[in-house]
Amino acid sequence: MISERLAFAESLAIRAGELGLEYFRKLDTLTITQKGHQDLVSEADRNVETLIRQELAKSYPDDGILGEEHGMEEGGSGYTWVIDPIDGTANFVTAIPQWCVIIACVHQGQIIVGVIHDPVAGETFTAGAGHGAFLNGKPIRSSDSQSLTNGSVGVGFNGRTAPTDAVNVIGALVSKGGVFFRNASGGLMLAYAASGRLIGYVEAHMNAWDCLAGLLIAREAGVEVMEQDITHALYHGARVVVGAPGVFNEIKEIAESSFAPLEAA
Repeated sequence: MISERLAFAESLAIRAGELGLEYFRKLDTLTITQKGHQDLVSEADRNVETLIRQELAKSYPDDGILGEEHGMEEGGSGYTWVIDPIDGTANFVTAIPQWCVIIACVHQGQIIVGVIHDPVAGETFTAGAGHGAFLNGKPIRSSDSQSLTNGSVGVGFNGRTAPTDAVNVIGALVSKGGVFFRNASGGLMLAYAASGRLIGYVEAHMNAWDCLAGLLIAREAGVEVMEQDITHALYHGARVVVGAPGVFNEIKEIAESSFAPLEAA
């Protein structure tokens, strides 16, 4: 069942990415609006999500669907698809080629499928629960770094939590000899942590559609992942801390000392 859903999600993410690329190549005609602070949406986001939802409804009509642009449609099967049609919209609309399509599937409080597809680079990161993690079909593994001085840590920023969260992380990281990385796509940065390009990733709050696929891919690649209540994360998002085994504890300590306390949802 997992293999079937994973194959479907991978194929759909690639197809959705092709539609996204069509819009990306004609940005001068794109309609863009602002949802909030540093939060943009384009017709490409909406139309790519519509495509994904339509295909999911055809193949899995009883499943729920949660997407960034069109919210939650509850289902009766116990499965929920979680989608971000274009993660990295700020990059997308300014012609920066760092954005991706994200599709995850959750069943009974567990992430069972995760796909992150980067259409510009032609890279598709995939994982099924218990089946390992892959990039374009080849197995990936976390970094073997044993020190913050060896590798870069992705740092996320969002308009929903205190600005000092990211500032504090960067300060603490640099003071320990580390280097921070940010490309404005949390999904891609989680995929980079899974594939050993980054030694970790932290963000004070991520929405489910941004992080669930990446959390599964990272975990299946051997990355240490801070435990999450996935059902809670579907509706409220999550604090994300991941790291290569050799540096996870240090990254977690930085996050815990840098982020404002979590508020009860």
